[in-house]
Amino acid sequence: MTSFAFIFPGQGAQAVGMGRELADAYPSARAVFEEVDEALGLSLSRVIFEGPEADLMLTANTQPALMAVSLAFMRALEAEFGVKAQEARLLAGHSLGEYSALAAAGALSVGDAARLLRRRGLAMQAAVPVGEGAMAALIGKVDVALAEEIAAEGAREGVVVVANDNNVGNVVISGLRSGVDAAIAAAKARGVRAVPLAVSAPFHSPLMAPAARDMEEALASAALSAPCSPLVANVTARPVSDPQEIRRLLVEQVTARVRWRESVEWMASPEGGISRFVEVGSGKQLTGMVKRNAPEAAAIALNTPADLEAFARSRS
Repeated sequence: MTSFAFIFPGQGAQAVGMGRELADAYPSARAVFEEVDEALGLSLSRVIFEGPEADLMLTANTQPALMAVSLAFMRALEAEFGVKAQEARLLAGHSLGEYSALAAAGALSVGDAARLLRRRGLAMQAAVPVGEGAMAALIGKVDVALAEEIAAEGAREGVVVVANDNNVGNVVISGLRSGVDAAIAAAKARGVRAVPLAVSAPFHSPLMAPAARDMEEALASAALSAPCSPLVANVTARPVSDPQEIRRLLVEQVTARVRWRESVEWMASPEGGISRFVEVGSGKQLTGMVKRNAPEAAAIALNTPADLEAFARSRS
């Protein structure tokens, strides 16, 4: 049987209406949204299903919202089709997607994951005053080494680092607006396309240190157990199962680079043993990245009830 990994999207995959068709189709999925609403003491599901988009785009809403959608798909996959998370050889998530992966793997409850992600979003937003930070995507003829050179040039004007190594041709930088603006100019001078991102804070940069301290406190008291399958961590691009090590890496992840390219390459290597990647939740961003990082592996996205049914059939 083909060895596969479940992978879970991060910020940028959100869209008003995501998960609504699933919630309408399956009580097991609908129950996840109710569980998240109860945990947060607000109707996040209404924001997810109906908007307004401005509310969904708030980081403190976006992060638990994406987790809720991913977990609704996972619950429906198990309840309706008998496919369980432990059938995956590995799990991974992009940034906040790590919390989705841990909840799917039974290491965190859905309610705790929602509360942690809301706190994470609030802490990240509060770490840097609005307007002082920025992020930009370097697109095209760029790899992480060139992105590091561009970031170093920008850093002469203010903090800027490589935040997300997504794949060759898609590397994200993050930092103070002055540094990012200078890095954008440096990128253009090298013939690299640089696209400013519509984000509210400079994620995965040293400027997120206050948020990391807040999450260290939050995670210290969270109930976290070993996942049913190992998590390939953003920080190390290698599998981890020990709860204390997972806590440490989740804290470090707030300020550290998301090593997604390396994670996918390792998972698709003989050591990782993955030949099929299954993206669970909203959008197909990670599926596209997998196809660029591991072109010999299969990659699919579960975005609709029909996708769940097709995946379940392919497992039988």
